Amino acid sequence: MKSIAELMSELAPDEGMNDSVLPGIKLFRCSAYGARGPLCYSQGIMIVGQGKKRIYLDNRVFDYDPQNTLVMTVPMPVECETFASKEEPVLVMMIDIELAQLNRLIPIMDNHHSVPQALGESRLPGYFIAPTGEAIECSIHRLLQALQSPLEAEALGEAMVLEILYRLLALPNAAPLYALALSHTRLSRIDKALSYLHKHYAASIEVDQLAALVNMSPSAFHRCFKEVTASSPIQYLKKVRLNKAKELLQQPGVKVKQAAIEVGYESPAQFSREFKRYFSHSPGECAR
Repeated sequence: MKSIAELMSELAPDEGMNDSVLPGIKLFRCSAYGARGPLCYSQGIMIVGQGKKRIYLDNRVFDYDPQNTLVMTVPMPVECETFASKEEPVLVMMIDIELAQLNRLIPIMDNHHSVPQALGESRLPGYFIAPTGEAIECSIHRLLQALQSPLEAEALGEAMVLEILYRLLALPNAAPLYALALSHTRLSRIDKALSYLHKHYAASIEVDQLAALVNMSPSAFHRCFKEVTASSPIQYLKKVRLNKAKELLQQPGVKVKQAAIEVGYESPAQFSREFKRYFSHSPGECAR
């Protein structure tokens, strides 16, 4: 029987991101060491089949690898370091978190008294590390086998993702995943603000505007936002804009001034200064 790493390698033949036959599931391959640098992580489940990635968030450092799955309950700018080589590339399966699936499982968990208590006022980060024990490994293996076949993936894939979500919800540190789905929690309210911010990052956005969107006072919103994302709202918006600008600059023909304007900067000079401070190189060096 093929290992998780072997199955991932077959599904991710190309460097970078590889689509799977199921929407919402991608596989990532990297065959070289990647130095610590800024990156914007999407909301989702990051399952490593081989290699290791290290996350730097605020003053915290943590690894995810074949023994530790990363669950990002909100999109989050971080700094990331990749440990990989041509002989042993990093292989990661990335699964989108679907609220509809969480909402199917949580009432069942609640019926069996498995939902963490006092989630409404709990101070929770927007991520957690899940130990990849034997039960989760078996679920991951079955999903990767199903992804080899378009028919099997369409017939069974959704149920297998649901099984992985259940395994994660059953863990003692899964409170951020519950909090994402329950509308009255701090984390779910911040997630709503983040969804708005990611859609409108190029517009002029005020903290008071985001706070009003989720029915919180500006001071409470600022405090909760930092608890969840490890950034202030203004810092978070700046990081999102700069990461989006870097993506634009890697497209052929996009100029620095154009990228600056498209992500919401009025001053190209300010954009260039903040870009260089964040990425340690100028936007011109990034342009193709």
